[in-house]
Amino acid sequence: MQLSPHFTLAELSHSNTATRLDIDNTPLAEEIANLEILAEGLEQVRTKLDSRPILISSGFRCLELNRALKSKDTSYHTVGLAADFTCPSFNNVHEVMRTLADSSIQFDQLILEFGRWIHIAFPKQGEKPRRQMMRIGKSGVLLYE
Repeated sequence: MQLSPHFTLAELSHSNTATRLDIDNTPLAEEIANLEILAEGLEQVRTKLDSRPILISSGFRCLELNRALKSKDTSYHTVGLAADFTCPSFNNVHEVMRTLADSSIQFDQLILEFGRWIHIAFPKQGEKPRRQMMRIGKSGVLLYE
């Protein structure tokens, strides 16, 4: 199922970990609706990054998968509104982060994780985007500056 011009349901719900652990990571109708919002947000990200392809390493995660990955139950991944990604052809991950932080994209959270990938989350229906920007590393969570 094509969710947007460049993103499919399969891409945004695929998980090697789910496959390995035999976890059914199939999103429900409400989660698919959220994945459409996520896909549209990722289209904006792609456009901001000079239309370069972005590689999704994690999108939707059912609660069982999310727990297997030792992530919080409140993660926006569990409702289909978050993705972890890289854009290898756009300089480096720090430049991607700066570009998105300076953009008008209405994200809820933008997190540079361990200097290797970016987590982006979009607000739930009816909620105002917080535009929180952070970086996570071995020393913990810090505000992004």
